[in-house]
Amino acid sequence: MSDLNLTPMVLLMVIVGYFALLSLISIKTSKGADNLDFFNGHKQSPWFVVAFGMVGASLSGVTFISLPGSVYSASFSYIQMIMGYAFGYLFIMYVLLPLYYRRNLISIYGYLNQRFGFYSQKTGSVFFILSRIIGASFRMYLMTMVLHDFVFVHFGIPFWLTVLFSLFLIWSYTVKAGIKTIIWTDTLQTFFMIAAVVVAFITMTSQLGMGFSSAITAIKNSDYSQTFFFERGWSDKLNFFKLFLGGAFMAIVMTGLDQDMMQKNLSCKTLKESQKNMKWFFVVLVIVNIMIMALGALLYIYSAKQGINLPLNADTGKIITDKVFPALALNHLPAYLGVVFLIGLLAAAYSSADSALTSLTTSFCIDILDKVNVQKSQRIAIHIGFTLAIFATILMFRYFMEASAIHNLFRVAGFTYGPILGMFAFGLLTRKKINDKFVPFIAVLAPILTYIIDVNSVQLLGGYKFGFELLLLNGIIMFIGLFLLTKKHSYKLAE
Repeated sequence: MSDLNLTPMVLLMVIVGYFALLSLISIKTSKGADNLDFFNGHKQSPWFVVAFGMVGASLSGVTFISLPGSVYSASFSYIQMIMGYAFGYLFIMYVLLPLYYRRNLISIYGYLNQRFGFYSQKTGSVFFILSRIIGASFRMYLMTMVLHDFVFVHFGIPFWLTVLFSLFLIWSYTVKAGIKTIIWTDTLQTFFMIAAVVVAFITMTSQLGMGFSSAITAIKNSDYSQTFFFERGWSDKLNFFKLFLGGAFMAIVMTGLDQDMMQKNLSCKTLKESQKNMKWFFVVLVIVNIMIMALGALLYIYSAKQGINLPLNADTGKIITDKVFPALALNHLPAYLGVVFLIGLLAAAYSSADSALTSLTTSFCIDILDKVNVQKSQRIAIHIGFTLAIFATILMFRYFMEASAIHNLFRVAGFTYGPILGMFAFGLLTRKKINDKFVPFIAVLAPILTYIIDVNSVQLLGGYKFGFELLLLNGIIMFIGLFLLTKKHSYKLAE
């Protein structure tokens, strides 16, 4: 990096400056903040600010780093999943959001208490907490991996301390005002992330001596441009229908049934504004995802043209796709792009992790402790507890994760969000009452059965291999389990 004057000290100063900016926003927004400010911002958040900020929280460092790298083996197949997102977001806009606003929920898992009872709410919240800890850790792992390998390792700082430092920064600017602060910091961070993608794309085209149209032509004619995989069999993970179906249900559970994402929506003033927020959130999300995949194709085209050796796994000899973008940006391209990349990475990672910590704290206070007016000291202690939980999970990923992070993220979501999907589906599609106290057992059994079916699917289902649609299988098993708990008399739907 020295020949580019992009030294570790320069990158460290970028990190410090970025954090200082977030701290200023936190100081400004946290004046006089109370618990409702922390939980839902007193429902005073402008919808357009929420919509733009949600893009960064949704994409995160996983998309920023892992999606460009995944183009190497998966081409533009992710677009098939995005098409499925559209149907999922329509369901959120016209079914879930009206339900949440009508019932005046702070935590969306309060619906499970109203519909089924005490144990169902606790179960939904626990599975969300598990899902969000794992998801936030996946996202933070990528960011801290890059920070450590390209910055902190040069100062003799171990990986665990890099992780702890990163999480402390996030905790410090979210602990006072929660969602009230995050609405504004996420908006700023989304801007930085999108700007980083645009600058990187322009830089790549310049380095290749191309204009915009010629770059698009080069991508189209490359080996990475295939988008639709109708010809692939059902056992292939890139099959169109598997990704489309998986995308629809992933959107529902990872946005509509996720307290993290819905907490932002529920901070809007009205249902209409929240629905408008979701519509524009999706539009921007599609554009940014396509830009990121196009950038990924250019990265591989450029590395091949320049004869650059990409990062390899020492054991398997395969390309570590999650390290391709950072390796090129920080080692082989103009120094300014390295700075822009780092800012984009920080923005993507922080915008996801900060809202995760806030939503985890909210869900624990509201769903587990049943307290809106929890004492400030207790809320801070819970906030610290989840910070440490994410810290421990990231360290585990450091030693056990090998595949693309974006693939791992969606696959794990199939196991952890499945019971939540099954509970909400049963509540919305039936009028049945259930024996609520047995719900936790069914919720644990459903992922176990899903895992057993998954690892034996080739033998049991004639060669079929599950992809992201594993989530649907898990939800169906949970639905069937709840049906077996049905009481004899019907449930009258509340208006």
